Amino acid sequence: MTKRMIIMLILVAAVFAGIIGYQNFMANMMKQFMAGNTKPAATVTAMKAAYQQWQPQLNAIGTLRAVQGVDVSSEAPGIVKTVHFKSGDRVNKGDLLLQLNIDEDKAHLQSLQAAEKLAEITYKRDMKQLKVNAISKAKLDSSQADLAGKKAQVAQQKAVIDKKRIRAPFSGQLGISTVNPGQYLNPADKIVTLQNTESLYVDFSLSQKKLAQLKVGQQITISTDAYNETTFSGQTTAINSVINKNTRNLLIEAKIDNKDGRLIPGMFVKVRVDIGESIKYLTIPQSSISFNAYGATVFIAHNTEQETKQSPALTAQQIFIKTGDKRGDQVAVLDGIKAGDMVVTSGQLKLKNGTPLIIDNQVLPANDPAPTPQEQ
Repeated sequence: MTKRMIIMLILVAAVFAGIIGYQNFMANMMKQFMAGNTKPAATVTAMKAAYQQWQPQLNAIGTLRAVQGVDVSSEAPGIVKTVHFKSGDRVNKGDLLLQLNIDEDKAHLQSLQAAEKLAEITYKRDMKQLKVNAISKAKLDSSQADLAGKKAQVAQQKAVIDKKRIRAPFSGQLGISTVNPGQYLNPADKIVTLQNTESLYVDFSLSQKKLAQLKVGQQITISTDAYNETTFSGQTTAINSVINKNTRNLLIEAKIDNKDGRLIPGMFVKVRVDIGESIKYLTIPQSSISFNAYGATVFIAHNTEQETKQSPALTAQQIFIKTGDKRGDQVAVLDGIKAGDMVVTSGQLKLKNGTPLIIDNQVLPANDPAPTPQEQ
């Protein structure tokens, strides 16, 4: 083999070595490029969509009112002689609350009773005289009329005295009073508030378009910020016969039991009225839904194990859904997902289709069907 052929063989080998080296170099560069363009995993929270029974309800704002409530006052003027109650006392029907001065009225009553007694004696004497024809029938009739008049005057004076004894018109709890002995009261001056709070009315309004869904006897539930974790139940008792022409709202009255005395008239309450039968809904948290011009969407955690035949991997998949009623932090889903789908509940802003997911549910978003304010 000549020297020239040896040199040619060496050159050919060098060319092949260079080609192979270039191919390996390009392959390594492609691997590095692909590795640099792999989507980083996003950490999110997620939960499975599940069915829940929802009772259809109407929501309103109401005010509590006592079944019996009145500002106790005096029909007659006078000076307060004695006060027989303390602010906040519980009283029974007929209990004496306040006594006005009746000294002058009693003296006048005694005078009228004496005149009544004389008229009665005269009438009895005339009856005896008529039997022996000593007087005419007209004289007896006059005596009888005079006696009736005297009795009426006595009864009237007793009524005046009784008006100055102010009694509880029904059993209940008294409010705060500033009336003191020696104070002069005019007719209709307020003495104290009396409320029967064993039962309370709830007055609330709903739009006229809800009229067909309302009827007497429906169950209601109320809650108030005074008792964050407690609800109170009752029933609707009346629906107003006219709609407010200014607001086009309908006034409804309901009644609740309050024997424990925790609620008082005038309180502001949230009212929920049960209508119809309970309905089974597929629900997810409101925080999982994104709204845009094309509709409502959610991301679900899609498992790629079955498709790739490799180790399990979760990736984000965006899906359009159709939403229904809302309750608290929850939304009913009518179409788009099924029970058991793992729905992303927070962290959606950093997701796109195919984004790898890491689920961390240490801190979950709110998902309460009846949330209440939390005081800090």
